[in-house]
Amino acid sequence: MKQITKKEWKKLKKKLEPIIRSAIGWALTRDFDTLYSVMAHDDEFFIFHPDNKSTIIGFEAFQMHTEKSWRRPDFRGTRFETHDLRITLSESGTTAWYSCFLDDFVEVAGKESGWEKVRWTGVLDKRDGKWVHTQMHFSFPTD
Repeated sequence: MKQITKKEWKKLKKKLEPIIRSAIGWALTRDFDTLYSVMAHDDEFFIFHPDNKSTIIGFEAFQMHTEKSWRRPDFRGTRFETHDLRITLSESGTTAWYSCFLDDFVEVAGKESGWEKVRWTGVLDKRDGKWVHTQMHFSFPTD
């Protein structure tokens, strides 16, 4: 297995950051094609949200949630920002994981809601030459 150089790692990190940001940033322009393009389309894909009822297992469930919740005409992303984004790459160079704090705000039926400084972690896998999210986790600090 070939180790990547620091130069290759910096180049890859610049490539991964927009893919990570697209998982949230798609909402600003309602670009559902981008959202779906950065997610793994399989039964193992999952997302843990802070509440148990919103846990998503499998791409089909994710797509159903997306269409029901975010495709609504009165939904729009208003702003988001990541803080302290850290990305780590596996030795094989085909898996990466990340962590950051996320501010994510939307408007639904004219009312803004969102998360501030939620902890966001995720895993990306390189499949057929393309990086996709295979897992995400959102949680709030309890202290």
